[in-house]
Amino acid sequence: MDGVPRVPEQRRPGSPAEPEKPAEREKPAALRFGVLGPVRAWRGGEALATGSPQQRALLAALLLREGRTATASELIDALWGEEPPSQALAAVRTYASRLRKVLDPGVLVSESGGYAVRGLDERALDLTAAQDLSAEAEKARGAGDLCHARDVLRRALALWDGEVLAGVPGPYAEAQRVRLEEWRLQLLETCLDMDLEQGCHAEAVSELTALTAAHPLRERLRELLMLALYRSGRQAEALAVYADTRRLLADELGVDPRPGLQELQQRILQADPDLAEPPAPAAQTAVAPVRPAQLPATVPDFTGRASFVRELSDVLSSASGDGDGNGRVMAVSALAGIGGVGKTTLAVHVAHRARAAFPDGQLYVDLQGAGARAAEPETVLGSFLRALGTPDSAVPDSLEERAALYRSLLDGRRVLVLLDNARDAAQVRPLLPGTEGSAALVTARVRMVDLAGAHLVDLDVMSPDEALTLFTRIVGEERVASERQAALDVVGACGFLPLAIRIAASRLAARRTWTVSVLAAKLADERRRLDELQAGDLAVKATFELGYGQLEPAQARAFRLLGLADGPDISLAAAAAVLDLPAQDTEDLLESLVDTSLLESAAPGRYRLHDLVRLYARACAERDEHPPSERGAALSRLLDFYLATAAGIYAMERPGDRLVDHLEPTRHEGLRFAEGTAALDWLYTEGESLLACVRQSVDTDRLRRAVDLLWAAKDLAESGANSRQYEATAIAVSEAARAAGDLRTEGRARTTLTNVLLVSGRIHQAADEARLAMERAASARDVAAGSWAANDRGLISLHQHRYSDGKTFFDQAIRGFSQAGNRAGEATTSFNLSRAHLAMGNVGKAVGIARDGLTLLAELGRTMRLANGHYALGMALTQAGRLTEALNQFNEALTIFVDHRQRLWEGTTHFRVAEAHIAARRPAQAAQHAEQALAIGCIGGDRMRGNVLTLLGRSLSALGQADRARACWREALKLYEENSASEADEVRTLLAPADAA
Repeated sequence: MDGVPRVPEQRRPGSPAEPEKPAEREKPAALRFGVLGPVRAWRGGEALATGSPQQRALLAALLLREGRTATASELIDALWGEEPPSQALAAVRTYASRLRKVLDPGVLVSESGGYAVRGLDERALDLTAAQDLSAEAEKARGAGDLCHARDVLRRALALWDGEVLAGVPGPYAEAQRVRLEEWRLQLLETCLDMDLEQGCHAEAVSELTALTAAHPLRERLRELLMLALYRSGRQAEALAVYADTRRLLADELGVDPRPGLQELQQRILQADPDLAEPPAPAAQTAVAPVRPAQLPATVPDFTGRASFVRELSDVLSSASGDGDGNGRVMAVSALAGIGGVGKTTLAVHVAHRARAAFPDGQLYVDLQGAGARAAEPETVLGSFLRALGTPDSAVPDSLEERAALYRSLLDGRRVLVLLDNARDAAQVRPLLPGTEGSAALVTARVRMVDLAGAHLVDLDVMSPDEALTLFTRIVGEERVASERQAALDVVGACGFLPLAIRIAASRLAARRTWTVSVLAAKLADERRRLDELQAGDLAVKATFELGYGQLEPAQARAFRLLGLADGPDISLAAAAAVLDLPAQDTEDLLESLVDTSLLESAAPGRYRLHDLVRLYARACAERDEHPPSERGAALSRLLDFYLATAAGIYAMERPGDRLVDHLEPTRHEGLRFAEGTAALDWLYTEGESLLACVRQSVDTDRLRRAVDLLWAAKDLAESGANSRQYEATAIAVSEAARAAGDLRTEGRARTTLTNVLLVSGRIHQAADEARLAMERAASARDVAAGSWAANDRGLISLHQHRYSDGKTFFDQAIRGFSQAGNRAGEATTSFNLSRAHLAMGNVGKAVGIARDGLTLLAELGRTMRLANGHYALGMALTQAGRLTEALNQFNEALTIFVDHRQRLWEGTTHFRVAEAHIAARRPAQAAQHAEQALAIGCIGGDRMRGNVLTLLGRSLSALGQADRARACWREALKLYEENSASEADEVRTLLAPADAA
């Protein structure tokens, strides 16, 4: 659909004949009305009584006319149709009289033998608000702002509150219900269409599955579902939807699918590449470059930077104005960035392009701001004045006089001034033009926030595609084409920094016997990388050295120590720990480093170093940091900060869990949070940096604290947020502990590794790790790790259908937790024990154990693990046939999992909800929740995905969508066979009738 559907024409409240209201009239509270659901009225926040169904029908008929008068006969037809009661007119008058008493004076008026509602605010009616939002969404979509359009449409759809005009009798109300429901579906289709345009394919499948079940003959929904499934990699299901649709239309209506649906099927069959992703917006036409006469030559292989070129060109073009003296005074753009990022190259390139706008000349100077002796402004002005035609004898002596003459000469002229490599704003100010028509481009390593009126541009490194293009242009297409991956490794090792790429490519171009792989191997060694990145008089290290040499001692120390941390970025609080300084002092130092472009501000309160700058900072730390032990002390403070903060969050999320009492002590304090949302924000934001800190500590005396940090941050794995990084980190810690002969640390590391393997469904590997974890914990007398390892072995036994063994392990874990006084651990394990009894057929006992565990946790406070209790109880109640109670428990679990951002548990609970619905013979609801489980993901990896697909197939089969059901079962069978899962036999049985046919 090209636009946003509009409701059949409606006019706003009030009519052209409405009399004007006094300007100063005040209303205590505005009236509001709702028709997109039950007919309701409010005065401010107070609900008003709208009377009997017929009285509400009268009010609805007047509201939907939006200010137009309805005659008495029209109202009678609206309420009763062709068979009105004998006293219909009297009844209408009575209803109108009663409504007048409820509404504000002058709202319900009598006019020409009929009635009208007048004088309402612009959005007093929810339908009017929906129309306005629909129009706003259409405008946003037309402008290409799909995010805003989707948000606005969702707000419009949220105004519906159940059935339109619910409970209102009469033929008019029935006609309006049909009209407005059709409009709602059109809006919903448009919104889902925009979802797909923005790549939200998997998320849309769940909603579309439910909608097609509710509206099976609506072909547009089927088309969107096919497209969403195809773009989610589920081609077989997409084709099955078409087959189901064709059969349904033939059976119900005797027709074929519409041409658009048939065409989509053919495109899916042909794997049309244009169907895989939404069309990209057309690229803007670039302005043809120009060749200046007085600027340095632009590089012939200038690459990328299209958005910066457009931005800077637009600013420069504003200096020339509209030709009537309406130009912008002193258009100035100041580019900032680290050394080697390509500031000069970009500025010269843009200046060449802008030459036509500055026919009176272009001036250029290298201000040498990064060097020991920056150019003096009066010297530069002297050269500029001579370039503008001033004889030597007429050049004044003082800076002020030279600047005044310079501005006078530029008055009325269009001149572009390129001030390259500036030191600071004080050096630049005397060199700026002072009148409209002229402009200046400034490059510097510092951000010139104190240069009044300047358009500031922070230049970042190249994108990977731009970097590869630059490398290819220098080296040659033939050499790169055969070793594309090695070329990507090279530009990646260069951190996508243009200077580094140019140096690396130039070295390779000058050595015909080298392959790209040889260069990639040389750059892979981080300790030698900076030494490799030099060619002739170009060197990355020398470029950084210029910036480092200008730092104050405190700045230099901060720069060196920040470079030691391995994370992708660092928060202000973590940096304060590294530097061992108060937060305010740390922020002042870091912001000053941002101004020098040696440090980047990744987001408010977060900072990062470019990869090559980090290597240089570490080299400086090894060379300049005294005493050398300060490097290890800085990283130790960072580890303490992360461990203390993560332990506090663990305790907040799990009241009563004594794990934190068994962690290594810390010397540096962490953050404390007043509420859980902020704590989880911190944990998931810091996830990558936290895990990097653990990995950096594996071969040091910080190993024990590192594994405890990994354990305290287990939510990073269980939620699915950082599962892969968490697993790699757990393996590294486990191997380091084994090599060090530290049984306690190895046991804890293997416990964390078991957890992430269980989350991903790799049961056999998890079994090996859990066994070793339990053995190491027993040898080290580590009760905490031993109890959790026993719990994990119980879970593994459940997956392997060894239910009696599972019960034994759970009983052992509960005894261990009890001895340690860990009541939360007891309760959590009891939920798993409930599942063991459930698997053995002890349904009543399973229900009782789960309830007891919930009671125990509730005494400890609201905890994330309550959700596991509701989940376990819901499973037991489902098997007991108490489906309504089971769904209530699952809903409780969902609320908690969502609040605590446990996405994989959220998806798994949707699967259990689907099981309850299928048991209650509600296949449409079961399919909807199964789709949500697929979109979100589940605990248990591919094996659990197979379970969800099997259940989804059952639901679709019950809905008559046999082809799509079989597609789901085939995909489930493939997953089961890849994982050697016993559930494969069940799916083969389901597929057998179709295969036989």
